Amino acid sequence: MSATTVKLDEELLREIKAVKPPTQTLDRFVKQAVASEIRRWKSNRAAEEYARFLAAHPDEAQALQEWEAAPLGQDIDSPQS
Repeated sequence: MSATTVKLDEELLREIKAVKPPTQTLDRFVKQAVASEIRRWKSNRAAEEYARFLAAHPDEAQALQEWEAAPLGQDIDSPQS
């Protein structure tokens, strides 16, 4: 793993120290925050791409609507013996 130094301004550093758990190192907290932001960004991009896909494929959008409307959580009546 390559080492990189990131400089934080004093105000941001104060804010990070105020919210990070006392048992967690600053390094670990920043790594987790950055990784979380990257996951959020990727998730947003995937949602936008999926919305574009559904817009370009109305048959898929219709199938999704039918699936969402299906009574999947309801009990199915079983035949009496």
